[in-house]
Amino acid sequence: MALSVPGYSPSFKRPPETLRLRRKRGRSLGAASPTEERPEPATRRAALTAGLPLRPFPAAGRGGGGPAVSRRNPFARLDNRPRAAAEPPSVPSRGQQEAPGPFLDSNQENDLLWEEKIPERTAVTELPQTPHVSFSESDIPSSESTELPVDWSIKTRLLFASSQPFTWADHLKAQEEAQGVIQHCRATEVTLPQSIQDPKLSTELRCAFQQSLIYWLHPALSWLPLFPRIGADRKMAGKTNPWSNDETLQHILMSDWCVSFTSLYNLLKTKLCPYFYVCTYQFTILFRAAGLAGDDVITALMSPTTRGIREAMKNEGIEFSLPLIKESGHEKRKASGTSLGHGEEQAVSDEDEEESFSWLEEMGVQDKIKKPDVLSIKLRKEIHEVQMDHRPESVVLVKGTNTFTLLNFLINCKSLIATSGPQAGLPPTLLSPIAFRGATMQMLKARSVNMKTQAPSGYRDQFSLEITGPIMPHSLHSMTMLLRSSQSGSFSAGLYTHEPTAVFNICPPKDKVLDKEAVHEELANCGLHPKTLDHLSQTPILGKSSLRHVAMSDYIYNWRS
Repeated sequence: MALSVPGYSPSFKRPPETLRLRRKRGRSLGAASPTEERPEPATRRAALTAGLPLRPFPAAGRGGGGPAVSRRNPFARLDNRPRAAAEPPSVPSRGQQEAPGPFLDSNQENDLLWEEKIPERTAVTELPQTPHVSFSESDIPSSESTELPVDWSIKTRLLFASSQPFTWADHLKAQEEAQGVIQHCRATEVTLPQSIQDPKLSTELRCAFQQSLIYWLHPALSWLPLFPRIGADRKMAGKTNPWSNDETLQHILMSDWCVSFTSLYNLLKTKLCPYFYVCTYQFTILFRAAGLAGDDVITALMSPTTRGIREAMKNEGIEFSLPLIKESGHEKRKASGTSLGHGEEQAVSDEDEEESFSWLEEMGVQDKIKKPDVLSIKLRKEIHEVQMDHRPESVVLVKGTNTFTLLNFLINCKSLIATSGPQAGLPPTLLSPIAFRGATMQMLKARSVNMKTQAPSGYRDQFSLEITGPIMPHSLHSMTMLLRSSQSGSFSAGLYTHEPTAVFNICPPKDKVLDKEAVHEELANCGLHPKTLDHLSQTPILGKSSLRHVAMSDYIYNWRS
């Protein structure tokens, strides 16, 4: 229909003609009076006859005295004209009902479209304004609970927000700092009331806060950031590392590290240490004592792994499983036990191959179809194994006495230490909640900030407390217990996770349900608060995710992962 109208170009393919019409109309109508009825051009009359929606001429030209109307953009579509102020919209949208004016900018339009598509996500706007905290599409808000789920990932930053100040966490006195250190070393149990009227004057609260900031580290080099180790080359670049070209110094560092690592495992085995982390430049390992996370034996979770490290563990006789990979047949036999001999592995491979092509013989077409050779089958299996490398699905679970074999494997593994780059020659980082041989006491960094946030009635005070460093599970639980009392059961927190450790929250199948009382009795001397110990004894439920946001209101938790 548009082709039959002379001079009409909906996609603006002939701009000279259209512009000519505009200029001609301006000259011819410029001197006319506002009340005089003006003739319409032939092209416009033809377009109106054809039923095309056209914008009416303005009420006045350059010389008119009537109210001026903004000129329409000639590059816009003909049917996309702005509505007049008195013209009611035919179908009011949700965004137009809520918007203060008749038009929205592009950001507002995008927000309205997001709300139309996912209306339930509007609840996110009620969370505190924490930068860099985002939620994925699979986020599901939790039900209300008085306790948080256990989170075995390492946090790099906590940002608490509350309507009550955190001034009690600043400028601890020398006596309070010393008392907090003593309480940590002696594993003193501190029980705070449900609500503290004046937290700044509570010496017990300030000492407990100091106690919750302490952790133990090896090696300790004050000029080098030793956590995180994965992806830390950029932060370590340019730092002094005299051991990189000194083999004698590397041997001394590694010897001291082996002593500390063995000391930690012995404490774990005797249930005097609840858990610890081994952080290398390639992967992170979480060792947990028997009784934690619902396991009745010592467990070790390693993530991420590669096909090379898994093959090396098999060759050393370490039995392990891949909890997130559904294994079957040949793969399950290879990963479940000790390494098979070359002859046995070849026999298993031949047996699987015969089973996979037996259906061709049943149909009588085994001679007509070309079978893939053994090399092609092996390459296909290797490609499948390599595809999960460096991914959360590559997490490895080692249980029981195999953790001791893993200990010896790690001590003798040459690929445990980088051979080039800023981390060359530097042993892995050991993180523990309790002291061990060769460890150095370290403190998490705490900083409180006061700010003004916009509210419907104006501005209101917003207080925040920032904790940075390698924040382990026991520290996170201790912090929430302290803030529960100091902030009268009302606060929120943004949690920043070291992503390679988020997969430590998986829950492999359990052989039996443990008796909590027996677990508490056996781990009574592990150095943790009884409530923290009870918290870490829970079975993980977060899967491959971790806690990202926590909010408490009237002593009730809500959380997102």
